[in-house]
Amino acid sequence: MTEEIRCIGCGVQIQTEAVNELGYTPKNALEKGLENDEVYCQRCFRLRHYNEIQDVSLTDNDFLQLLNELGQKDALIVNVIDIFDFNGSLIPGLHRFIGDNPLLLVGNKMDVLPKSLKKGKLTQWLKERAFEAGLRPQEVLLTSARKAGEMSDLLAMIEKYREGRDVYIVGVTNVGKSTLINQIIKQTAGVQELITTSRFPGTTLDKIEIPLDDGHFLIDTPGIIHRQQMAHYLGKKDLKIIAPHKEIKPKVYQLNPEQTLFLGGLARFDFIQGERQSFVAYVANDVEIHRTKLVKADEFYAKHRGGLLQPPRPEECADFPELVRFEFSVKEKTDIVFAGLGWITIKNPAVIAGWAPKGVDVITRKALI
Repeated sequence: MTEEIRCIGCGVQIQTEAVNELGYTPKNALEKGLENDEVYCQRCFRLRHYNEIQDVSLTDNDFLQLLNELGQKDALIVNVIDIFDFNGSLIPGLHRFIGDNPLLLVGNKMDVLPKSLKKGKLTQWLKERAFEAGLRPQEVLLTSARKAGEMSDLLAMIEKYREGRDVYIVGVTNVGKSTLINQIIKQTAGVQELITTSRFPGTTLDKIEIPLDDGHFLIDTPGIIHRQQMAHYLGKKDLKIIAPHKEIKPKVYQLNPEQTLFLGGLARFDFIQGERQSFVAYVANDVEIHRTKLVKADEFYAKHRGGLLQPPRPEECADFPELVRFEFSVKEKTDIVFAGLGWITIKNPAVIAGWAPKGVDVITRKALI
């Protein structure tokens, strides 16, 4: 029986097969580590040598256990969400887990939304949606984790509300939480090169503890996997296409009833009934949109999926799920949201349908823009 090898940083069992799973390290790095008697998982190695914190995905049960602990702590909870994928980045039932602890809601990726969207309006919109989800944040802050200059406002707000307590930062995967934590480390550590695993005594699988001046800690928790996100059905290259990295340019389409829009091969929008009107699509700039007649839409998809309609591309995702249909009757200005991909805004009354891969959420909400 092969002796199991464990990471000297966090104690996880080392494995070389599954890149996105716990304990991964490349085979050549493992061989080198064994020679030097210093075996790290890739996550601990990057933390030690590059001051980078990588997200760790736990099982649902592990994460529920971690959430249950939050309610027993006396701490400030900072919930990071992705503004572009608000619904897909909410932690289900978070309000039940945090107990009486104060909550700050941090809307990340502000930089990818159209600049015409005013911060005041967006902040109010986020508050309303948070209340609908049962959350009662002390404040809502908008930020862009990739912009170092925006961290000072977040740090000031954390300091205002933590009142000498620990701070727990929580969020689902893909919201940019690790980027945000890394920016905080760079701002608060002074000399970046001094940061090694020795500075983080709690560098374990379930959390990373960053020391604060008064003996308390800012604690980064692993990202929970939100099963309804498009990201879980795509390969890395396709994921880069659908995840916006710069300001998205709205795409406007004048449609008659019984016309269809395909968002690559990932989702579909049917205008079934209503007056001719314009629809605005908010998706990453690299996602191509194609229009066709509703009556020919099934045939069009079957013929062009993976070719004209991509992503997904066959080499990236051989077993992409079938598209499932959701029908809605819209009375006022509304967004139809494809979790993790974007949304289409409907301005006037209409009957519409949204299609997404089986398992991915399609919902309607009050229009964001």
